[in-house]
Amino acid sequence: MNSAINVADYLLEGKNPAGTALLTTNQEYTYGNVRSATSKIENYLKRTGSTKGDRVLLISANDLFWVASYLGLLRSGMVCIPLPETISVESLEFIRRTTGARIVLAQSKPCAKLLTAFAGCHLLTDRDIPHISGPASQASFQRIPETPNGPAVDVNKCDLAALMFTSGSTGKPRGVMVSHGNIIANTESIIEYLELNERDRMMAVLPFHYCFGTSLLHTHLRVGGSLVLDSRFLYPETILQRMAETECTGFAGVPSHFQILLRTARLHTKCFPKLRHVQQAGGCLAPAFIRELRDALPATKVFIMYGQTEATARLSFLPPAFLETKAGSIGRGIPGVRLRVVNASGENVACGEVGEIIAEGENVTQGYWAAPEETASAFRDGKLYTGDLATVDSDGFIYIVDRKRNFLKCGGKRVGIQEIENRLLEFPCITEAAIVGIPDDLLGEAPRAFVVRRMPACEQFETCISSFFKHHFPRELHPKEIVALDRLPRSSAGKANKSELPLS
Repeated sequence: MNSAINVADYLLEGKNPAGTALLTTNQEYTYGNVRSATSKIENYLKRTGSTKGDRVLLISANDLFWVASYLGLLRSGMVCIPLPETISVESLEFIRRTTGARIVLAQSKPCAKLLTAFAGCHLLTDRDIPHISGPASQASFQRIPETPNGPAVDVNKCDLAALMFTSGSTGKPRGVMVSHGNIIANTESIIEYLELNERDRMMAVLPFHYCFGTSLLHTHLRVGGSLVLDSRFLYPETILQRMAETECTGFAGVPSHFQILLRTARLHTKCFPKLRHVQQAGGCLAPAFIRELRDALPATKVFIMYGQTEATARLSFLPPAFLETKAGSIGRGIPGVRLRVVNASGENVACGEVGEIIAEGENVTQGYWAAPEETASAFRDGKLYTGDLATVDSDGFIYIVDRKRNFLKCGGKRVGIQEIENRLLEFPCITEAAIVGIPDDLLGEAPRAFVVRRMPACEQFETCISSFFKHHFPRELHPKEIVALDRLPRSSAGKANKSELPLS
């Protein structure tokens, strides 16, 4: 069967109009508010003469405008391209050119620096802004009438819902083609293993343009729950206070979020009586931090998860009961997903042998937009070849070793960078660490360590960290340089961006 419900209706059907859907820093929005705002977006899209399958850019922070724009685009059968507010003009112009997008829905804040990229498009902003020369038309969300709309545009499960842009191997962004069927399959699976319901309230610090963040929106709208939208993670104590005040039942983050909350904020001393679960994905959280997280929140279930944009969002999870006995594992495939670790011949590896993770399931996307060679490399015979290297134990639990390209070769020995970073993060005087390889005349390649000190900084930091390396690492893995930074450069999703680390 090839039919599927439109994702927007799938998320909003049967909801109590008076039920709380979104809480921002200054306002609460009900499901009725969300529906009304969504209809305004649909009305605007009709005025532009857009049709099913058209691609539309969405540039906004997490707020009602983002949610209404996303749902309005999906109800109209159009393809949403969510992008960070911090996107460069060069990247935006590349994405517009590659996708043929002629409509932009944008918050007013990023518009000033992106003006040249809007030439010839239809521009809708969240509020009134001065007239811009260049766009084919310009309108304000505030001035669109709230006329009720009819049924959502019919779709099948293979129709595209979104292009989620990620960094590509060529240096140019590449758009992952996510269908309505992909989103529904992944959402159902996540709801099942997290046991979400209408009483759940998620603290959403992850941006919705990032697939992990979007999955939080999908799952909580589907069950009739609510989301607290707060972009103030630069002030982690403020986030913790907001979580307590709004009685959040869930928190989700990438490793840096937990590292900061555990070593620079008072997560250990705060009380969260309603906090039922936390979700960690978006990279490897070092075992030292997982232990600290479990100790800080003994009454809260900790879900360690693994996923990729190419799989809509989620691929595996480690049940909280196995945090100790299967430490370091990403668990097994989520419901509806089959994960295997295979060798170069495509055969399942033996216990302890390293191979590549491949995935099968309805959440595996269709490939990359206008990139046939990259698609053919990563998507083969309905399977996703993730590029992640891993081992499997006798119980079928998977342990990631590292990305295929994320290795150093020091003195002839091949070592995963993730392994070095995880061990380094056991040093209690730092909150974050990043390792890169630099040329070395003797070893061929040597580590350069970038670290963020825990504040207040310990005395004789350099001596202590050098001693730590001597006691915990073989000589060839001692860093050639140790560089202390105030913070690691981050992507808009909170992940470490090593390409922006200082070269010297």
